[in-house]
Amino acid sequence: MPIITISRGTFSGGKALALYLAKRLGYPHLGREEAIQEATKDYGISEEKLSAAVKNPPSIWQQTTGPRLAYLKCLTASIIEHAREGNLIYHGYAGHLLLAGLPQVLRIRVIADMEFRIQAAMRERGLSRSDALDYIEKVDKDRKKWTHFLYGLDWQDPALYDLVINLEHISIENAGEVIAFRVGLSDFKPTPESQKAFEDALLSNRVWASLAKDDRTRVSSIQVSADDGVVTLKGSVGSKKTLDLILDTVGKVKGVRSVVNHLGIGSDWYW
Repeated sequence: MPIITISRGTFSGGKALALYLAKRLGYPHLGREEAIQEATKDYGISEEKLSAAVKNPPSIWQQTTGPRLAYLKCLTASIIEHAREGNLIYHGYAGHLLLAGLPQVLRIRVIADMEFRIQAAMRERGLSRSDALDYIEKVDKDRKKWTHFLYGLDWQDPALYDLVINLEHISIENAGEVIAFRVGLSDFKPTPESQKAFEDALLSNRVWASLAKDDRTRVSSIQVSADDGVVTLKGSVGSKKTLDLILDTVGKVKGVRSVVNHLGIGSDWYW
């Protein structure tokens, strides 16, 4: 620990910065596609469904966030697993939101002028200027819809980040030095408290990931928390059969010592 998350608009230079930082600091790095593949392998969920949850904007008719959030918990668990034994740079989309609440996460936002981005898209994808602009605007629009739908937030809000860097005005190397200095401060040194928070977050997301694998246990009104191996479940489920299946599933998750059940039986939404 720590974890550095790098969020960026497409063709803003964020991936190049992540790769430079990984070399500069000796940290492993993880992109969105790699994280999706790891999550599908670790938790036995559909790569297609997880990719759709991460990439696709909500359709007009889609009203509930539940299915997406369940799959995103799998992705979060996989990212935390990667960082468990050390440090990590995550340069996939929405890392700052997936890891919200975790201590010692440095949330970086990389921006660039539209002309900078257009030129990068033309160069890297062989697009015309018009097509490059259309592509960038579509991706930005989709990401804005995705973030607002799931979190009720504007992904471009600087308040969501610890540091905003414009790569049009600073080199990748110098930007990397700024981040390296910041992550070396005492705020990012592991403590027993931060390690416990890390382990609790990992376990609660593991539980969510296990529940997300089975249509019968993917229930929208469940809340999961973990404290030193003790998992607490709150909310409601539709039947005694579902409740028993959920408790059995949670009890088998690696790291769970005991389960405190506050689930009621009543009306619920299933996906």
